[in-house]
Amino acid sequence: MRTSFIPFLCSFAALPIDLTEAIRVGIQGKPTHSFGNRLQNRASISGSTGLNDSSNIQYTTNITLGGSSFSVIIDTGSSDLYVTGSVSGANDTGKTAGVTYAIGAIEGAVKLATLEFAGYTINRQAYIDVPASKQNAVGSGLIGLGPNFGSQIFRALNDTSGITPLDNIFKQNTSTANYLTMLLQRDDDPGNVFPGELTIGELVEGYENITSQPKLNVTQVSISDRGDQHWQILVDDDGVIGPDGKPINIDTVVKQTSNKGQVTAVLDSGFSLPQVPKSVSQAIYGDAPDVDLINDPQLGEVYTLPCDVEINIAFKFGGVTFPIHPLDTVLDLGATDDNGKKICIGAFQPISTAASSDFDMVLGMAFIRNAYVYIDFGDFVEGKLDQVADPFIQLLPLTNDTKAAHDDFVKVRGGSRSVNTSKSFAERVKSHLAIVIAVAAVAGLLIIGGIAFCCLRNRKLRRTPAGFMNLQSSYAPLHDPAPPSYNMGPVQGEYAPPSGPPPQHGNYNNPWDSRY
Repeated sequence: MRTSFIPFLCSFAALPIDLTEAIRVGIQGKPTHSFGNRLQNRASISGSTGLNDSSNIQYTTNITLGGSSFSVIIDTGSSDLYVTGSVSGANDTGKTAGVTYAIGAIEGAVKLATLEFAGYTINRQAYIDVPASKQNAVGSGLIGLGPNFGSQIFRALNDTSGITPLDNIFKQNTSTANYLTMLLQRDDDPGNVFPGELTIGELVEGYENITSQPKLNVTQVSISDRGDQHWQILVDDDGVIGPDGKPINIDTVVKQTSNKGQVTAVLDSGFSLPQVPKSVSQAIYGDAPDVDLINDPQLGEVYTLPCDVEINIAFKFGGVTFPIHPLDTVLDLGATDDNGKKICIGAFQPISTAASSDFDMVLGMAFIRNAYVYIDFGDFVEGKLDQVADPFIQLLPLTNDTKAAHDDFVKVRGGSRSVNTSKSFAERVKSHLAIVIAVAAVAGLLIIGGIAFCCLRNRKLRRTPAGFMNLQSSYAPLHDPAPPSYNMGPVQGEYAPPSGPPPQHGNYNNPWDSRY
């Protein structure tokens, strides 16, 4: 595969809207046509737009720091704010901090400046000043929306001056409810605008029923490991449904989980490609036609396959099923193989993050685009004087019409080959050879047994006008006297042949499914 096959996404403006006692940030994204750089964690959000998913997108929002405007990525998987570029009036704390992501890392001086975010002003917000580089352009940055426990800035300053922007908002505005919601979805706009909304303390209009969804407890890590606390929840037992419609067998690596069939999933908007156990990724893509597992130097292992292969999977949380749009399971990132042939990427890649005993998978944008996400911070707000409640998450399915999702896939990709029906008959037989041999053996024994039974029965039974008579042999010895003759006249009683024309046989429907 070509090493520069995945487009790196440029940023786009967001439209913050001032609200009373709540924050709503309108997010817009347009596809980038800048190719050549790799897709990296925290750098992009993959997906498709309605009927055109030829490019990736990146969801950002605008903030003002020290009077300078920055376009920052929204990231529920981290907890710190960083920017690249000059900030007027910033105060240097003399401390440094860094954040290591699954792919890549940043580091810089910890400074304080006035932050303006969607109508709210925080006079001394701590942030990391990251030097400009090829990966971090001037005017860019990232705002972490994770729990304050994971803040490296907070650790460096070791006091409340280092708390995260959201915690500062909740602390300074007690009338603002301590929750955020995130809605990122496709749009049928022919201008390829990707809408999204991030709200703090209110719900997106039309999606209010999310509060009726099951409350999923945030699984908490040990106190000694609080720095790795994420927005993580338990997937239902047998809650990952493969392309064949059957649950994929998984065992959790999280020791404190009592039911080993329930895996822990982190909701992380910073990941373009969700990270799942290797066995899960193989179950999703392994049977696809012309599939290939490659090892990219930065992405790690990832499946490539033809773009017209439709793969349908689902996840279950709290008894609710979340179908994944097929345009999110197989991503068109403009990739080509070594022969210049266009290929697509399996979004749910084998997990490449460092081994963790706190979670099993990271559900990034390919999942989040299929669910409206509600995160209640509960007691996770640093500096709150009162204890509220345990944090929880609610999810509302967005891809409920799987027929419409299929139609979208066909329109975008110019056709559809299902991963379950695309194999030839020979391939299907080969993949289940042991079962075929066993069934054939049983069938052969049944046939042989049936033939033997019929032959034996014919030897022991002989029809007479009076019915069947048991004989030791159907042939009498030649020296025996001949049997008496019978009256061959009409037979009376129950053995009389029926009168009238012979019966006619009706037509029967073919009992076999025409698909086979």
